[in-house]
Amino acid sequence: MIKPADRLSHVSEYYFSQKLREVAAMKATGIEVINMGIGSPDLPPHSSVIQALNDCSSLDHTHGYQNYHGIPALRQAIAAFYKTNFQVSLNPEGEILPMMGSKEAIMHLSMAFLNPGDKVLIPNPGYPTYTSVTKLVNGDAVYYDLTAASGWLPDFDQLEEFASQGIKLMWINYPHMPTGAKASLAELKQLVRFAQKNDILLVNDNPYSFVLNDHPISLLSIEGAKSHCLELNSLSKSFNMAGWRVGMLCGAKEFLQSVIKVKSNMDSGMFLGIQEGAVAALQLGKDWFDRLNLIYQKRRKLVWQLADQLGVDYETDTSGMFVWAKLEEGMDAKAYVDQLLQEKHIFIAPGDIFGSNGKGYIRFSLCVKEEAIQEALQRIEEPYIYDSKKQLG
Repeated sequence: MIKPADRLSHVSEYYFSQKLREVAAMKATGIEVINMGIGSPDLPPHSSVIQALNDCSSLDHTHGYQNYHGIPALRQAIAAFYKTNFQVSLNPEGEILPMMGSKEAIMHLSMAFLNPGDKVLIPNPGYPTYTSVTKLVNGDAVYYDLTAASGWLPDFDQLEEFASQGIKLMWINYPHMPTGAKASLAELKQLVRFAQKNDILLVNDNPYSFVLNDHPISLLSIEGAKSHCLELNSLSKSFNMAGWRVGMLCGAKEFLQSVIKVKSNMDSGMFLGIQEGAVAALQLGKDWFDRLNLIYQKRRKLVWQLADQLGVDYETDTSGMFVWAKLEEGMDAKAYVDQLLQEKHIFIAPGDIFGSNGKGYIRFSLCVKEEAIQEALQRIEEPYIYDSKKQLG
């Protein structure tokens, strides 16, 4: 038998990849599972985005390979978007690199900057891909603590201790997933100064900046940040385009030139129609975000009711498309999630999958229609008997 590469012994299959197979198997038997586990927007993109894709796709010349750097119109649209929404000036010719989603960019960045054994600061709890990619490139994952007591913000004494051991790269993610915590401009400035002082590449993963967040902030808005900082952003969450796989990496030209060496050997450019759709999305104004957030506000209030029914605690001053909630002391989150799935056919995410500081927490997604959340409320409130004839909207 041919053995897989040793690097795979350090990573496991993504939790949601495994769990969604179980959910799919239940659905195949006719069980209507309410999936509140993942942050995949159920709402469509703006009609202008779909129209741009359709118009471009019907033209004969659009189906070939595309430029690895993205079309000029897309880079210009990203620059205009950053200027309008973050007051950040980016040069479309060198400081913007369109990506096939920010998940791809995490891998490309890691391959571009990490040698085997390089240490990487990773938030705990945080997005699991930071860890898995670090391990895949044989980097050394070093976890910095985020806790409820600190408002899910880093402890700089701990960061300085880690920095004294030599750190190459640090991931931050504000608004934070999974907790929804927000970082102020002052707190982000402190992180930039920390990176500059210790010669660390600081990367902010910023896909939730417009979801239930009144004050979007870019790390690159901080004076001098480009010397040591990069920022990822994505159209997945803010524009309901998760399956389109459109993201962006922004920062100094010198950093992006290293990343393009990896990217140009990994793909053959993004389909032109998708790029044109992304241009249309980036031109949408504040009204788009206001309408989207009104929907998420209504859903979040219902999820708070569901959390109340389940007897779990949660914060209300949060951003993003999740509700992060704490179970009673001593309860096992994965066992709790499995029981809820089997008994009530409701799927939520256990906090453990985001790191050891997620132990005892659960996460609800807001990517669920109101009627489905209402159904979940009824299933919790009353004895639930499965009815194979009942279909959720």
